[in-house]
Amino acid sequence: MKLGKAARLRRRREFLVVQEQGQRVYAKELVILARPGGGARPRIGITVSGRIGNAVARNRIKRRVREAFRAEAARLPPVDLVVVARAGAGRLGMEGVREALRAAASRLGAEREGAR
Repeated sequence: MKLGKAARLRRRREFLVVQEQGQRVYAKELVILARPGGGARPRIGITVSGRIGNAVARNRIKRRVREAFRAEAARLPPVDLVVVARAGAGRLGMEGVREALRAAASRLGAEREGAR
C-alpha cells in the first residue's frame, strides 16, 4: 500500500528545511529529524545512502520505515520527519524500526512539553 502524497515529503527543499531546522533524535540505527509541520498530520521523508547496501537492501529498509510510519502515524504529532538510515539499519527488522519511531515520538513529545 502506498503512502499518499499528503503523508510524504516530496521536494528536496522540504528535506533540507527539516535537516537544517529540525531536531535530531538518535534511535538505534536510525536518525530521525523532526520539525513542526504546517499540516494537520505528520509527513515523512526517508533517506538511505548507497553505502548501506545494494538497491534490494535499501528498498527493504525504506519499506520497513514506511510501514512503521503507517502504524505509528496516528500517535505522532503533526510534524515533518526525515528518517536517515545508518549502517546496521538492515538488521533492525520491522519491530526494531517501529520501536525506533515510538522512541523518537516519545522523546519529541517530552521535549515539546518541557519547552512550554
